[in-house]
Amino acid sequence: MNKDEIIAIFKENGAMLEGHFLLTSGRHSNRYLQCALVLQNPATAEKLCRELIKKIPGERPDMVIGPALGGVTLAYEMARQLSVQALFAERENGVMTLRRGFGIPPGKKVLVVEDVVTTGGSVREVIKVVEELGGKVVGAASLVDRSNGKVDFGCPFYSLLPLEVVSYLPEECPLCKEGLSLVKPGSRV
Repeated sequence: MNKDEIIAIFKENGAMLEGHFLLTSGRHSNRYLQCALVLQNPATAEKLCRELIKKIPGERPDMVIGPALGGVTLAYEMARQLSVQALFAERENGVMTLRRGFGIPPGKKVLVVEDVVTTGGSVREVIKVVEELGGKVVGAASLVDRSNGKVDFGCPFYSLLPLEVVSYLPEECPLCKEGLSLVKPGSRV
């Protein structure tokens, strides 16, 4: 599947939005990707995850984990296709943690996944959780990489769709200066 076909899937599902958006990173952008709209269809999620798995060479994980909420469906589908355990991390009192009886046995190989990476903050938080529990992070992966290849997680990083999307610090945002209404479509709590 090539980049144009992947973008077409996002557009067909209403998952690529244009406007003035507040990203979970705190930055502003004229484009927003709502992966939940792409992942809500199981057949589409299966297809996109199959393509992402093809991009991940080498060592297969024992577990797949993603941050709530964006990485939950992705972690589940990636794990299903890899025939391994799926987990998700979530914030409790502002700190990313495992809850609900989830655990990572020491030495287990773990793939960290996220729907969209911009600054990589949530992925870094999940990597920290995995490492603190003694897991071995074998890589990170996302459907969309908005970082322009700038994120460094200290492990291999794979994405299905590297997408250059301009983002701005709030004080430098030209969309704010134009007076366009700011929309916060993300879900970070």
